[in-house]
Amino acid sequence: MIVWGKNLPQLRFGSLKRRIAMVYAALFTIVLAVVMVVVSANIERFGEQSASRDLAANARVFDEIIELRARQMRGSADVLSRDFGFREAVATGDRPTIASALRSLQSRSNTSAAFVVGLDGDLIGEEGQAYPEVESIWYELDNGAEKGVIRLGDTLALAASSPIEAPDTIGWLVLAQPLDASEMARLADLAAVEVAARVVHAPELAGPLADAQLARVIEADDAARTLYHVTALPTLDDSVEPRLVLGHSLGTALAEYAGLKYLLALVALGGLLLVLVLGSRVARGVTGPLAKLDAAVRRFAAGEDVSLAIETQDEVGRLAASFNDMVGAIEERERKILHVGLHDGLTDLPNRKLFVEQLGQTLARLGPDERLFVAYCDLDDFKVVNDTLGHPAGDELLRQVASSLRCRSEFSHIARLGGDEFAVIIHERDPAADLVDTARLLKDCFDQDVTIDGQSAPTSASIGIAVAPGDGTDTTVLLKHADLALYRAKRDGKATFHFFEQSLDEQARRRREMELDLRLAIKDGGFELHFQPLYSLTHERLQGFEALIRWNHPTRGTISPAEFIPLAEETGLILQVGEWVVREACHIASGWPEDISVAVNISPKQFTYPGLSTTILQALTNSGLPPQRLELEITESVFIADVEHTLSTLHSLRNLGVRIALDDFGTGYSSLSYLRQFPFDKIKIDQSFVRDLAQQGNNAHAVIRAITTLADALSMETLAEGVEDEQQCRILREEGCGSIQGYLLSRPVRADVVQEMLAPSDRRRAVGVM
Repeated sequence: MIVWGKNLPQLRFGSLKRRIAMVYAALFTIVLAVVMVVVSANIERFGEQSASRDLAANARVFDEIIELRARQMRGSADVLSRDFGFREAVATGDRPTIASALRSLQSRSNTSAAFVVGLDGDLIGEEGQAYPEVESIWYELDNGAEKGVIRLGDTLALAASSPIEAPDTIGWLVLAQPLDASEMARLADLAAVEVAARVVHAPELAGPLADAQLARVIEADDAARTLYHVTALPTLDDSVEPRLVLGHSLGTALAEYAGLKYLLALVALGGLLLVLVLGSRVARGVTGPLAKLDAAVRRFAAGEDVSLAIETQDEVGRLAASFNDMVGAIEERERKILHVGLHDGLTDLPNRKLFVEQLGQTLARLGPDERLFVAYCDLDDFKVVNDTLGHPAGDELLRQVASSLRCRSEFSHIARLGGDEFAVIIHERDPAADLVDTARLLKDCFDQDVTIDGQSAPTSASIGIAVAPGDGTDTTVLLKHADLALYRAKRDGKATFHFFEQSLDEQARRRREMELDLRLAIKDGGFELHFQPLYSLTHERLQGFEALIRWNHPTRGTISPAEFIPLAEETGLILQVGEWVVREACHIASGWPEDISVAVNISPKQFTYPGLSTTILQALTNSGLPPQRLELEITESVFIADVEHTLSTLHSLRNLGVRIALDDFGTGYSSLSYLRQFPFDKIKIDQSFVRDLAQQGNNAHAVIRAITTLADALSMETLAEGVEDEQQCRILREEGCGSIQGYLLSRPVRADVVQEMLAPSDRRRAVGVM
């Protein structure tokens, strides 16, 4: 029956109880429908955000997996690159041995490619395999890059490099594993969610991926609603700009929440049936928890910490418990990922990133009379521990050093920056405190014997210190100044500390400028050779010249070799400089008379270069200079690193026909033993002995006589350096010295002046020897 009142129809259902129940049921149905829509929308939004977070988290996991694989390959490469036999094979160019070792290494490390890149750009690997262009990876290797992506044919591959040192770097051993579809599928199986992974060259990205911001999740406009995450990978190949692209189907992720929606619908249906019996109480019992869940989802989506109270054991209660478990799992996973990203895996100390943040925060809280002590600490001779006791012992040493640093309550923050380098922050609130005492306290933490597997390993560290605010109030400036002080401490010797001085910054700037100018001089031919005559007292004639490099800087004028040669040694540019000197000296000497030789100094770093013999042979061949007219001068410091390798190199040079002279004889501790091991053609007596000849009451005469007697017994020539006056020349002649060199004869002169000195009528007069 329909009753009309006030122009509105009213329904009569019989009893009031039924009418109230039906009206309440209708209202409950409407309200519940609204709640369902809101909750469903929030669940989907939460699903989208959760899928985005999962994809971002898995991207970080992928980065860690790739990093771990690179470290594993680096570890495998390190074992072979430190093998003596392998280093010897690389140094001598023994390709069959190198190829055999590379094949064995590939098998052990489960990689697809292994090859050696030499300092001269020569690549040695197994024939038939695809390798990258040497020009595209050489500079990355030379700059110290240890891992990254390279191109193997048409495939991008993860590579790890290990320097081959003997003891200086003579090349790099590189392992590579293609990042093809099968490899990326295998890595994707390790992810917590289903993802599609691939590594591509950045210019090959198309569509929205081409403009995608790195390390951000984007959604593709396709039917599957695919989420993408693009990150940059490190590269060892200048021609490759690698990108890791992860894809995750948002539609599939949201499908996992369908069951939750069905559960909500079931709860709503049960509530609707119960409301007819229990009325408003049941309605409140169902809608209340749903409202809480809706609010919790919204707050969690906004980034707040959320925890639902479980008030019932029904479906709504279990839903709340599942929600709490899900929130807890996500927070724990993010906490672990954050910890891994900010801490060192070996010592659990903060890493460089966290240390920089801590330094910035501490600087911001620094009071007006307070100081901040920032120290870079580099362990001395850590490589010796690794080489003698093994890498596990080296790791244990680092852990014990970290433990020793943790025990000092005075240290505000401690970090391991990588390798054998640590950093310490000390917040000094006492303006009268002596920071030198603080530095000694820090130094004492390293100066101790550490016992590893029953063996004692003495430790010490070189420490560079910068103090805020005096040395800077900016994080970058302070760290730069601490690093400059550390460089100075290492140059001053081991087991010491050095505070930053403003002059260090200026020295670093000048050093960098000179390095750039030196590279430009090498490129543009900014050097020239001068020659100092070598006079034979035995035959009373000019017998040769020593080639000496000169650098005429376009703005600074003549720069002393004592200033730029050490820099060239330190930066490795001495290899290019030394090669130029050999070529130019041979070229110029080829135009001299046949009885005039040329002497060239070979630096220790140049001597360890495996291509030295080839360089000498090419210089002789191109210039046409007979080998016996070339004399190579070395110092006994070349024996320090590896006596066996040094002797092998000397014999290979001798086999070319060139002469070998031992320079600065008498200044070292082992000169006599080196004479016994290798038959030098000439001994050059150090000028310090020659200077003392004119002084009364010294043993210089006896020393010269002993050297010349020893040389005669060994059939070696002698030459005295630094002869400046007639008295010295007379004494040397009386004591049996064969040849002389010095200002008495002539200062170093240009090549055109040498031609004048070589004129037959001017030979004796030019050198000024009576």
